[in-house]
Amino acid sequence: MKTRTVNNNSKKIPGKLSGSRKNRDASYTTHNKVKFIRGGAPYFSQMLKMIDSAKHSIHLQTYIFDDDDTGKLIGEALKNAAGRGVNVYVLPDGYASNVISKSFINELKAAGVHFRFFEPVIRSKYFYFGRRLHHKIILTDAQYAMVGGINITERYNDRPGYKAWLDFAVFVEGEIAKELCVLCWKTWKGFPAKTGSTPCEGQPLPAALLSDASTMVRMRINDWVRNKKQISRSYSEMLQNAQSHVVILCSYFLPGKTFRKNLMRAAKRGVHIKIILAGLSDIKTAKYAERYIYDWLLRNNVEIYEYQGNVLHGKVAVCDTTWLTIGSYNINNISAHASIELNLDIRDAGFSAEVEAVFEDIIKKECIHVTQEMLIQKRTLLKRFMWWSSYQIVKGLIYLFTFYFRQKN
Repeated sequence: MKTRTVNNNSKKIPGKLSGSRKNRDASYTTHNKVKFIRGGAPYFSQMLKMIDSAKHSIHLQTYIFDDDDTGKLIGEALKNAAGRGVNVYVLPDGYASNVISKSFINELKAAGVHFRFFEPVIRSKYFYFGRRLHHKIILTDAQYAMVGGINITERYNDRPGYKAWLDFAVFVEGEIAKELCVLCWKTWKGFPAKTGSTPCEGQPLPAALLSDASTMVRMRINDWVRNKKQISRSYSEMLQNAQSHVVILCSYFLPGKTFRKNLMRAAKRGVHIKIILAGLSDIKTAKYAERYIYDWLLRNNVEIYEYQGNVLHGKVAVCDTTWLTIGSYNINNISAHASIELNLDIRDAGFSAEVEAVFEDIIKKECIHVTQEMLIQKRTLLKRFMWWSSYQIVKGLIYLFTFYFRQKN
């Protein structure tokens, strides 16, 4: 897919832009290029290209990093980069990535890779309390970055006879990469870093980029510990300001009260809303819980499509073919109130149209349209009970998500 550099419709987009916003976290950077990346082979190919081309720094932060074949492929590239003098920093989540073997970690460290786990707020030998590092980002040379929902493990990669889970990312170049670089440093240091104290901030952008790139991009974060609710606000802004339509592709879709209220109000205003959800899920209880709210969605004129290709894991929403949000944020209370999440909001009509076209193709070729008639036919008394009970279980687990007891060694 082609890199987008021009935004001709920014003045037509509903809502105020950076110049008129009071809160600093809403401001957009303007000198950027963007490219839409599908998960699987295209994603990991782009990641390897970034690592192999890095000249002085690499930050890789992710929820899951396995030492399977895909993880080892990325690990070798990181070791090679460190071997040629690049400063490499790898930060996976300490809970989701605890399957990594000590030998794999030691090999990375021996090659010069700076490696550590993101740990919780409070922990002891037997219990653990705190938010999870759920964002997925690779950033090189404070100039290039890729942000999305894709973890580093086999199921997110295409292999012979196996189709990767459906997920997406965006490759960005420009001003936004510097902001992402500051975020990576702050996350690496445990968030004590102050403005002006990271290596990224003093690096100038190439003159060619300043003159040629004009896509508007802003960084959005959710982190309940630091009172960051930017991604949640982006979704509220999207639904409150939508004029014609919204297309949402999302896994683990269990919206809270505020999201559902905004969704209902948008639909009542006549906004055409489509939601692409998983047909096959890696967490069956979560899928059953999703289906419990299908009735509510259909009653409120929201179209539902279930993806049939494999597990759907992406997190993207497009509004009015003018702007979109993409990243690690799932529409549920875990992402809203527990995990550290990272999204990018992009205001560019051409780029938004490209993403919408991909989604329409997925709907046409790889989805089942869920209707009220279909739901009535498939919904037995047993299924209704399973969906209801799963919804109650998942709601309870969401509140307990950041706390669990450690097992004794």
